[in-house]
Amino acid sequence: MSTQKIKIRFTLNGQKREMKISPNLTLLELIRDELGLTGTKEGCGIGECGACTVLLDGKPVYACLTLAPKVDGREIITIEGIGEEGKLHPLQEAFINHGAVQCGFCTPGMIMAAKALLDTNPSPSREEIKEAISGNLCRCTGYLQIIEAIEASKEE
Repeated sequence: MSTQKIKIRFTLNGQKREMKISPNLTLLELIRDELGLTGTKEGCGIGECGACTVLLDGKPVYACLTLAPKVDGREIITIEGIGEEGKLHPLQEAFINHGAVQCGFCTPGMIMAAKALLDTNPSPSREEIKEAISGNLCRCTGYLQIIEAIEASKEE
């Protein structure tokens, strides 16, 4: 049985897009499979690890749990959309400089969660940082380097 495709319009990393998609496509599948942006990772597929975190209208969401039709008329920002042409975002720089990148699998989602926090609260406390990244799991760094990187980027 064939599923009828639906048309959606959205802004992705500053570019307006229009696509016909299956109504049961996830945002993660849209980003990775349909649009070829592989920075957003699939970790668990059930919204427990945060590896797929992207910003939807400025708020962090799990792309694995968000149906793509829900982005119609909205703005999506992925890890590929936060830096400037040829230049890393200050959060990306801070993660590198503070050793917050180990295997790197969780890093895009962690950075997107941190970006959402810093966009709304430029000077968060350590507790607010911990709360903001609490939905993102990292099995390599032990979180101290991640927290220090976020603290350092708030000062830059």
